[in-house]
Amino acid sequence: MTSIRVAAPLVMLLLSGCVVGPNHQAPEVSLPSKFAEGAQTSNGDVSMKAWWTAFSDTRLNGYMQTGLSQNLSVLQALERINQAQASVVSAGAGGLPSLDIDAQGERSGTKDIGGRLGPTSTAPQSSAVGGASASWFLDLFGLYRRSKESALASLDAAYASVDIARLSLLSQVAAAYIDVRYYQERIAITKKNLGSRRETLDLTKLQLEAGAASRLDVVQAEGLVNSTLSELPGLETQYRTAAHRIATLLGMPASTLLPELQRGARQPVARYSTKTGIPADLIRNRPDIRASERQLAAAVAQIGVAEAQLYPAITLGGSISPSYTRVAGSGESGILSWSFGPALSLPIFDGGALRANVKSSESSAREAYLSWKQTVLDAVEEVENALAAVARDGRTVAALRATVKSYEEALQLATASYRDGASSLLDVLDAQREVSTAQASLAQAVQQMAQDYVSLNVALGGGYAVSNENPSNEAVQSDK
Repeated sequence: MTSIRVAAPLVMLLLSGCVVGPNHQAPEVSLPSKFAEGAQTSNGDVSMKAWWTAFSDTRLNGYMQTGLSQNLSVLQALERINQAQASVVSAGAGGLPSLDIDAQGERSGTKDIGGRLGPTSTAPQSSAVGGASASWFLDLFGLYRRSKESALASLDAAYASVDIARLSLLSQVAAAYIDVRYYQERIAITKKNLGSRRETLDLTKLQLEAGAASRLDVVQAEGLVNSTLSELPGLETQYRTAAHRIATLLGMPASTLLPELQRGARQPVARYSTKTGIPADLIRNRPDIRASERQLAAAVAQIGVAEAQLYPAITLGGSISPSYTRVAGSGESGILSWSFGPALSLPIFDGGALRANVKSSESSAREAYLSWKQTVLDAVEEVENALAAVARDGRTVAALRATVKSYEEALQLATASYRDGASSLLDVLDAQREVSTAQASLAQAVQQMAQDYVSLNVALGGGYAVSNENPSNEAVQSDK
């Protein structure tokens, strides 16, 4: 009677099941209450906010929407969701009952075709054999439940990977478009300077004919014209490279967009500043952080899978197999065979392999946590860096605009003085070089300011969930 009382709880435990291994808990990391140059207010969910509309560029808006719907990297990531969904079914299938049916029919006999051995014919006979076998692994310790849990977490990570691909697409399209407009601006500046330097060359030739200039002056002016001409091919190549990049990102042949991009447009300048939120928002908004957390959850579930293999495995199985035989002229007969019973498998000696698997799984989970923490800290750093740049880009652009204005005035004065014979050609050439350098620096600063704006919004995890039907521009509201 005592043995029955002791065994009863054990039997109930086995029947009810006991999922081994730790349960995943949301990881934590210490973060500051605000970014160093940001506000202290959360910005909520920014995934639906089309931050690129701050550039007020309809062509860029169209490219962004097209890319989100047909970029090949995004479409590949969507296919990986299908693979992960199939893995979920496969992971949980082992814990469900299985049934297999097979059947076989046969007709046989012999016929005498003559010979010294005499008659050898036998009556033909027909036979049929069938069977059904069923088995059910009793997942008492959660082997397949933990496997399915891990697969579901990997499925969540696959969904997050799609968002990562979409966010990366937005960053790349915007960056390439900014580059296209930058190189177009540089080409326009170079052509304008080329015209000015040719005018200076013509003036110098006239001065030479009048005896007011030397052959050296003409050669110097020609050298500056040729130097300016040499800059154009490289700028045109870089412009085309950036245009080709946009087309490829949109899933098109490389030169598809060249005709419409060649129409030109101003360099993109964001008309609004960005609401940055607080560091804790990144855990929700950044898809790479969510993917890393889901990978951690999958790794934790694998600890349970490894631990479950340390415990007994019980499988209920059975089979039924009818057979039928009919011999011509002799009647027929049939047999029905069946079997049913449990099978127990208990690991005893395995050289420590199963416990080593547990330790390996635990180490993998710790590594996944460290990877998640690293992803969070990297995200915070990216936002801080982008904020620092955005906060100072405007001052750089303003200073360079003033520089260009000053050098252009200096060039006008030097040219007028040269015409009057009060200064040398060298003063004009120096002034032209200074104007060209300042204009190029200004264009590059405007380009960098736009790129930093893009980097900030991408670092915040904004815009990847914008739909083609309802793009929102709420992302471009200022903190200040």
